[in-house]
Amino acid sequence: MTVPPAEPPWFIAPTSGSPLLTRRTLAELKEEVARRAQNDAAPLTGVASEDALAVVASVEDLERDSWARAWSERAELHLERAHALEATSAADARGEFRRAWRLFNFARWPVENTPFKRYVYPRALAAFRNFGRLIDPPLELVRVPFENQVIVGCLRVPASPRPAPVVLGISGLDSRKEDVAETGEPYLKHGIALLAVDMPGTGEAPIALERSAERMFSALLDYVAQRPDLDASRVVVQGRSWSGYWAAKLAVVERARLRGAVVHGGPIDRYFSRDWLVPSLETLEYLYDYFPAKVALFGGETAEDMAARASGYSLLTLGVLDQPAAPMLVVNGARDSQIPVDDVFVLLRHGPPKEAWINPLGGHMGRSPEWPSRRIRDEVVVPWIVRKLTADVA
Repeated sequence: MTVPPAEPPWFIAPTSGSPLLTRRTLAELKEEVARRAQNDAAPLTGVASEDALAVVASVEDLERDSWARAWSERAELHLERAHALEATSAADARGEFRRAWRLFNFARWPVENTPFKRYVYPRALAAFRNFGRLIDPPLELVRVPFENQVIVGCLRVPASPRPAPVVLGISGLDSRKEDVAETGEPYLKHGIALLAVDMPGTGEAPIALERSAERMFSALLDYVAQRPDLDASRVVVQGRSWSGYWAAKLAVVERARLRGAVVHGGPIDRYFSRDWLVPSLETLEYLYDYFPAKVALFGGETAEDMAARASGYSLLTLGVLDQPAAPMLVVNGARDSQIPVDDVFVLLRHGPPKEAWINPLGGHMGRSPEWPSRRIRDEVVVPWIVRKLTADVA
């Protein structure tokens, strides 16, 4: 039997038996889940519509663990198939492990805040690691000593060149390092390694959210420098959604060790104000349980308490933005209801020149029907990273 991990330092009281926080009725939520799955839209990117439709057909209420158990039960079917297929077809087993991981991962989404979600999270990790050992190049699970604990990372290194340049990819508020690691193919085909890690206060990260938590990423840069197969002189850090904050800060504090930083939808200044943070909890862009996910990160019991805790994180107020920095690519959508596009312009008005890509019709992280996540990644983010990491290579 899988044993749930020990409670992390940011663990909040279980809320099993309580309803999902959503402005949608049960019928509306089912319809929205199905729509997003059928359109490969966040947060259901990669979840097969067949699986999502089976789940929504089986759920009969808005209770939090009813949804988690429905996703998990569907995952168990694929996990059983994966183990049965391993002896005859590694490719088919790999696909089933991937489907199992996506479903277990969504069962714990957006945050592991009930006993059942805390039980299912290790199953998501195990399914992903089984998937990872069957891909080429295989996934390497790295454990980096850090402050009497360990930073767990997912690493994929291309066969050539050696040493390989590196993208340090950081997960967001509700994503996990496995989501980041699964997107590694576009980097690998360009000869770039991907080291994926959970951001502080989430997943398996060893420390909670705090203003000095970038030291965790500095330890990972030290680790990269110790590996002969990785090129520590060619590293780009990539932040997605909330972790764009850490990418922007690392561009300053670790500028000597970075070729660049991608700030993809990250909070910088206005996001941390009460006038933005509290009203943003009402957005329909977020599927459900936005407030519990944020509370798990910041702490507190009420929206006002959470906003008070968040107020000290502004990079502008902290005096970070006017310092020299590594090159930055800043990406978001003008209609982002979770992290204000104003924060892009705060970045552009301070410090050295930067490159920016704004989708006028885009929501969070710039996504829109014309510009889904994969297109933004493949046509905007990856080309910029490749240029930064290979510009001086003959």
